[in-house]
Amino acid sequence: MHTAARLASFWSANRLQLQEAPLNIVVLGGGRVGSAIVRDLAAQDDFKVTVADVDPVTVDRLIEDGVDGMCIDLSDPDNVGRAVADADLVVGAVPGFMGYATVARVLEAGKPVVDISFFPEDAFGLKEAAKDAGVPCLVDCGVAPGLSNLILGRFEEALDESHSFHCLVGGLPVERTWPWDYKAPFSPGDVIEEYTRPARLRRAGEEVTLPALSDVELVHFPGLGTLEAFNTDGLRSLLTTCSTPDMVEKTMRYPGHAELMRVLRESGFFSQNPVMAASGLVRPRDVTESLLFNAWHFQDGEPDLTVMKVTLEGTKDGKSVRHIYNLLDYYDPDTETSSMARTTGYMCTAMVRLVASGLWTEPGLATPEMVGRREDCFEAVFKHLEARGVHVFHHLEES
Repeated sequence: MHTAARLASFWSANRLQLQEAPLNIVVLGGGRVGSAIVRDLAAQDDFKVTVADVDPVTVDRLIEDGVDGMCIDLSDPDNVGRAVADADLVVGAVPGFMGYATVARVLEAGKPVVDISFFPEDAFGLKEAAKDAGVPCLVDCGVAPGLSNLILGRFEEALDESHSFHCLVGGLPVERTWPWDYKAPFSPGDVIEEYTRPARLRRAGEEVTLPALSDVELVHFPGLGTLEAFNTDGLRSLLTTCSTPDMVEKTMRYPGHAELMRVLRESGFFSQNPVMAASGLVRPRDVTESLLFNAWHFQDGEPDLTVMKVTLEGTKDGKSVRHIYNLLDYYDPDTETSSMARTTGYMCTAMVRLVASGLWTEPGLATPEMVGRREDCFEAVFKHLEARGVHVFHHLEES
C-alpha cells in the first residue's frame, strides 16, 4: 500500500477505533536525542519502531530496548532511501549538516517526515519537494526552534495584535566545571553553528542581522541563578511566517561563556578554511570540534537542565496583554534521560503523534508555528509534554 494511503487507512482506523497494524516508524539517528525519541515512540503499542544509525553500539543498545535496528551510514543519500523504504513515517534526528539532504531524500521516497535537525539551509527550499510528495513534512520540531515557534503561532492567531516575541533558551550542565562551565547535550558541531551563523532578528518590523554572541545580557532565574543571554540565529522560519514586528531569540549559558566563544571564533578556531600545520593542511574547526567533543561530553548519569522563557506582548479585546511561558527541566535519573533529550525528543514525538493520529494531515512543508495556529494541535502538544513530566508554566498579565 502506498504510504499516503497507508496513513489515511491508519487515521480512519483510529477514528473508527478499528484494529490496524502498527505504523512503521523509522528514526534516522540514534544519538542522545534520537535515543529518547526511539524509546518514547516504542512505548506506544500502535507504533513499530526501527532506528538507523552508523554506530553499531548505539543500534545494539536500542535493540535491547525492544526496537528494530539497522547499522547504516546516513551521510549517503542512497542509504537514507534504503533505510526508509518500508517506513510509514520517518523521524529525522541526524546532525544538522546532514539534515536538509536527509529530509529531501525522505521526501523523494514519498514518506511523511518529522525532523529535529538544526540544518543551516532554508527549510522552505523543501516546500516543492514536500508538495510533490503529498505528505506532511514538519521541520524544526525541537525546543527552540520548535516549542517556542508553536507558542508564537498560537498567540499570533489568538491575539488581536501581536507586538513582540522574546525567547531565552539554553541547555546546561547542572554542575559548573572549569574551564568551560558548559557541556553539549548534542553535537558540538551544531553548538558551534549557533556561535558562527549571523543572528537574524526583527526590530520595528525590519529584519536586522547581527553577529552571533552579540548583545550579551544577564538574566536572573529564581531557583537557578544568573545566566547570560546572547543573540543566536534561532528565529529561522518565524521571520518568514510571522508578522510580529519585534522578535528576538537568545541562547543562554553560564556567565562568561560568550566571551570565551568569541575569543575562539575571532582567533580562527571555528574557521572551515584549511591552514598549513606541521602535519599538513588541517581545518581549524575539525580540530576544535574534536577537542571540544571530549571536553563538552556528558558522562553517563551526569545531570543537565533546560531552561526557556518566552514572553509575548500584544493586545486582546482592547487590553494590553503579556503572556509568559517558563520551562525548567532536569535530567531524569529514573529513565537516565538527559533534559535536552527529554524536552527536544518529546516535542518531536508530540509532533509525530499529531501526524500519526490524523490530527495533522496537511500535505506539504509545515513549521511548528504553522501547526500552533491550530488550537487543537497546540493543546495536544502541551498535553503530550505534560504526560512526560515536561512542565511549561503559563502566566498572563493584563493592563
